[in-house]
Amino acid sequence: MSALPSDLEISNPREKLTKPVQATLSSLKMLDVGKWPIFSLCSEEELQLIRQACVFGSAGNEVLYTTVNDEIFVLGTNCCGCLGLGDVQSTIEPRRLDSLNGKKIACLSYGSGPHIVLATTEGEVFTWGHNAYSQLGNGTTNHGLVPCHISTNLSNKQVIEVACGSYHSLVLTSDGEVFAWGYNNSGQVGSGSTVNQPIPRRVTGCLQNKVVVTIACGQMCCMAVVDTGEVYVWGYNGNGQLGLGNSGNQPTPCRVAALQGIRVQRVACGYAHTLVLTDEGQVYAWGANSYGQLGTGNKSNQSYPTPVTVEKDRIIEIAACHSTHTSAAKTQGGHVYMWGQCRGQSVILPHLTHFSCTDDVFACFATPAVTWRLLSVEPDDHLTVAESLKREFDNPDTADLKFLVDGKYIYAHKVLLKIRCEHFRSSLEDNEDDIVEMSEFSYPVYRAFLEYLYTDSISLSPEEAVGLLDLATFYRENRLKKLCQQTIKQGICEENAIALLSAAVKYDAQDLEEFCFRFCINHLTVVTQTSGFAEMDHDLLKNFISKASRVGAFKN
Repeated sequence: MSALPSDLEISNPREKLTKPVQATLSSLKMLDVGKWPIFSLCSEEELQLIRQACVFGSAGNEVLYTTVNDEIFVLGTNCCGCLGLGDVQSTIEPRRLDSLNGKKIACLSYGSGPHIVLATTEGEVFTWGHNAYSQLGNGTTNHGLVPCHISTNLSNKQVIEVACGSYHSLVLTSDGEVFAWGYNNSGQVGSGSTVNQPIPRRVTGCLQNKVVVTIACGQMCCMAVVDTGEVYVWGYNGNGQLGLGNSGNQPTPCRVAALQGIRVQRVACGYAHTLVLTDEGQVYAWGANSYGQLGTGNKSNQSYPTPVTVEKDRIIEIAACHSTHTSAAKTQGGHVYMWGQCRGQSVILPHLTHFSCTDDVFACFATPAVTWRLLSVEPDDHLTVAESLKREFDNPDTADLKFLVDGKYIYAHKVLLKIRCEHFRSSLEDNEDDIVEMSEFSYPVYRAFLEYLYTDSISLSPEEAVGLLDLATFYRENRLKKLCQQTIKQGICEENAIALLSAAVKYDAQDLEEFCFRFCINHLTVVTQTSGFAEMDHDLLKNFISKASRVGAFKN
């Protein structure tokens, strides 16, 4: 399993709303972990805070996740102390991993013991868990109950990617070097021998003068892709998973010659099979195939790279994990395919799923249900159309129209106003002026209206929302009317209840009128003692008393 770095931030979805009330019909972005059974142990509030997650263990019964506050939590069966809590006690409730306090996870991988290898955003490496084969790289064979900083031979290196086989570990540094340690019975450490490696050792040989760009591990083998697109392999090869045309183990790195002339971008390893993705969006597979995990339409092992036909659309992502016999891929058009061992069935050709990401394949169909990479909220490395429009509101540098309201300018864009509002579509049609004076509405109200056209949301106090409700009624903006009513409902209190009721009647907002009336009835004693009630319009007071009597508000 290979875990890729990420640099991700999202806002706190549990942050309480404060006045002025923020009313919007859009939802906050969060990491969807609902398909992973282990997360049913977490509350809805906890799930909304998760930013990154890794599900691991022999039965998918352990999990590590980070929150929006950069805190790390773990839960599960804690086999061999793999939760890093300092003990081997299982926990059914999330516990914070305080020993990594202040550290941000860049990438993470796990073995079969399980053992954990984690790299921080600063390039440091921490390991813990099962260590019978020195896979933690700390020079011992004692299980690691707490995270241990691994610095031997890595002290001046920045690690950018990590990968684990069943009982060995592999890391990639920012300068393109690869280091390995742990179990070496089949040459998977790449040292040229079969002696276990207790501390990080640079993998050299054919890689000595190469710049490696990505790595992956199968159960007992390793893969490295260099910057020229060549693939180098070493370790166990009993099923042909090295792609060398034979089944002999390889104790040092060897180039996959059959891929000559093909530029590989990504590599992914299953338990005993390998997938690569080329720069042209083509997938090749080789190795074990007893479950159809190569996607070739049969169950025959392949010792040479074999093309996998998914669909005419190019592939942009491949997925596999050293603890499963499942394969998955995603196309440029967003289609997700799976093949191999899928919930006990052998799927021998790529099968189109209804999923939107390859992670869901492993949550729902892999055995065990473990993550093939560190789950992460997708980085916002580009602005959506909606986000770009929000940024341009009231921007004098790009605006071609300005409104003069209460002596202040509000900057806008004619084309957007015409697209978003029927009123502006007609009023600006033949209007070449670049300044529009507005006296019918106040500056806060009109600014809120224009901002709504850019953002689909409003941020006003309930009292100001009444003015915006007037404008929305005048311009026949029904959706804006609903947002105003929502804001008013959220901000109603005994002091402003009569004023809000009066506004609802005035602007024919029947649902809001009924809401305000019921609020007044439920708080009748306090409401009738307010200045708003004392200054109530005569006709409105008459109607209020009549309606209150009909509902029995004045009965003892």
